Amino acid sequence: MPTREPAEVVLEEFVRLWRRLLDAAREPGTAVVVEGTRDRRSLGRLGLEGSIVLVHRGEPLSQVTHALSSRHARAIVLTDWDRTGGQIARRLAELLTTEGIAIDTDFRRRFGRAVRGELVHVEGLDTWARHLAERAGTTWAEAVDREG
Repeated sequence: MPTREPAEVVLEEFVRLWRRLLDAAREPGTAVVVEGTRDRRSLGRLGLEGSIVLVHRGEPLSQVTHALSSRHARAIVLTDWDRTGGQIARRLAELLTTEGIAIDTDFRRRFGRAVRGELVHVEGLDTWARHLAERAGTTWAEAVDREG
């Protein structure tokens, strides 16, 4: 369902949230956890740096979470906004909690609201954000710089 709010309003809200994610991801010991390589690529195209850990890497989820816990103290879970992504997020939260990792699923929830039903997969976030910026009469780089 497309948004009825002006693109400028949606973009401003999205950029504020994006900058909070960038700041959070820079904190020592923090990893952003995504489902696959396309998700990681999309976040990288938008400027996310730091540790981005893949869930789908040919290992059982328990091994992924154990490896993550050996290198990180906090995990920002950013799985897709569909049923499967929700299931993965819940399972990650369970497994990482038992490993003693602080879990943040708030960004997943907030980004899900920010895309207003126009997007289901994290891998499309870069294209969605760039198109949103164009509808608002700017570029993604200008929008992020203006907010920063």
